[in-house]
Amino acid sequence: MPLDQRGDSAHSDDMTGQQDDFSHLDRAGRAMATIARNPRVTVNVVIGACILLAWLFLAAMAIRGAEGRIAGVGGPGDTILRNLPRLPLPDFLERFFVLCLSPVPLDASPGLQTGALVLMWFLMAIATMLPSAAPMIRTYCEIADTARIKGEPVVHPLVLVAGYLSVWLAASVMFAALTLATHAFGSPGEMLDPVVGIAGALALLIAGLYQFSGLKEACLTKCKNPFSILFSNWSARPLSIFRLGVAQGLWCLGCCWALMLVMFAVGVMNVFWMALIGLFTLIEKQTASRVPTRLAGAILLVWAAALLVVSL
Repeated sequence: MPLDQRGDSAHSDDMTGQQDDFSHLDRAGRAMATIARNPRVTVNVVIGACILLAWLFLAAMAIRGAEGRIAGVGGPGDTILRNLPRLPLPDFLERFFVLCLSPVPLDASPGLQTGALVLMWFLMAIATMLPSAAPMIRTYCEIADTARIKGEPVVHPLVLVAGYLSVWLAASVMFAALTLATHAFGSPGEMLDPVVGIAGALALLIAGLYQFSGLKEACLTKCKNPFSILFSNWSARPLSIFRLGVAQGLWCLGCCWALMLVMFAVGVMNVFWMALIGLFTLIEKQTASRVPTRLAGAILLVWAAALLVVSL
């Protein structure tokens, strides 16, 4: 394979001076040209905007959910959320929030409510999981820069990101189905509902046990070492890079799917737990030690047992 791990900075400077002279353009033109020649800038802007917008949507939805719950019934932070200023939102967003937050069937078609739940879970995946994929995306950009310096064709990093997110979109369909099943058999608005308590304990039990499994360890190892996978599977074909993104997404899903089940125990729209899961996922993928994984598993198992005792 002609691509290696070395980059010649002097050669890069020569190429920049000879081929990327934008001095004849105005300021806006030079800025756009710089972005066009450096996909990493585009990737950082797009990913940062997606994460920020996802958190804004979820925060606004959480505020609406807190306003609709009785004081003392919701999760931690409801008091803070209720005291935040209520921003005017477009009607379609208000309708979307109602479809996601309502535990009972509405006059809307089942397909519309299911679609809203899929989008909600996908936004949660973008907000909590995409930040932990940043090292993998950065690694791809570094390899792509080396290939570009050598004059080799490079597939835009956003193709890799699209493949990664397609896996979480498919997973969002499954999580939406679980949400509908929970709504059908329990009363999510009642904390002491036995069905909800048992379902939450089961979710915590699965999540806790999975933290100690060999599959979890294998997937986490792949997530921690993206360079070897990206380098050995390098390609100049967009479809191959998309598939590479899908493979990385599958490793990430295998690492984190059980943690997403925790949301069924704490409340699907609990933004505080969303942030905690996102932060833990980022730390877990960046830490060589197994201690955070095992510690989280032990906490989840103790929590599951306590919730089961309270619910029975």
